[in-house]
Amino acid sequence: MGETVDFSGLKVDNVTLAEAVAKVESLITAHQPSLVVTPNPEMIVAAQDDTELRAVVNNAALRVPDGISMVVVKKLLGDPLKERVSGIDLMQRLLAVAAKKGYKAFFLGSAPGVADEAAVKARELNPGLLVVGTNDGYFKDEAALRAKIMAAKPDLLFVGLGAGRQEKWLAANLTKLGVPVGMGIGGSLDTIAGKVRRAPVLVQKLYIEWLYRLLQQPWRWRRQISLIKFLILMFFPRKK
Repeated sequence: MGETVDFSGLKVDNVTLAEAVAKVESLITAHQPSLVVTPNPEMIVAAQDDTELRAVVNNAALRVPDGISMVVVKKLLGDPLKERVSGIDLMQRLLAVAAKKGYKAFFLGSAPGVADEAAVKARELNPGLLVVGTNDGYFKDEAALRAKIMAAKPDLLFVGLGAGRQEKWLAANLTKLGVPVGMGIGGSLDTIAGKVRRAPVLVQKLYIEWLYRLLQQPWRWRRQISLIKFLILMFFPRKK
């Protein structure tokens, strides 16, 4: 993929959104099961003590920087990223490309019914989009789920099982599934389905999207602690 930027042992590809989309298209064409991950400060902090997660991220085919704080910090440290590439932005751009080129998508994750609603909304926004299957994230029979996905034969498998779990699940199952591209998407299905509203563009540009989300979901306050830990990690790195 070219240039990478290091975040305390976690590799992140220094790409723009357009470059990330082009890379995913090349992975679909290659038809070799490939993992796309979206590291953010929370994942970077978690990976410090989770060696499995760190290995999964570092071995992924594409790792996009999903956090404006990552962009700001690296600029201050003189190792700048081109731009933030959020998971939701990448997913939505890929759905638009899929609708034009006939790529098939499968939505996995969130609460019962949410993936179905997200599929409906995604088709409305992208006429012609082929969402060939959905499943909530509360499955118990993994064999049945794998059979369902394999029968649908998607080109793009979007998985929202929560950071860490979704990446590990994809890493363990992609080859078995034979899906060209699997991508961890966090809570993106909730956003696409309209369950959670994304911050207005102005709020995003002011770098306070995290605050907007916190006001919508106050329970997320504990997750903001990871941002503080991330900043400490970046400016006061652990001794190796």
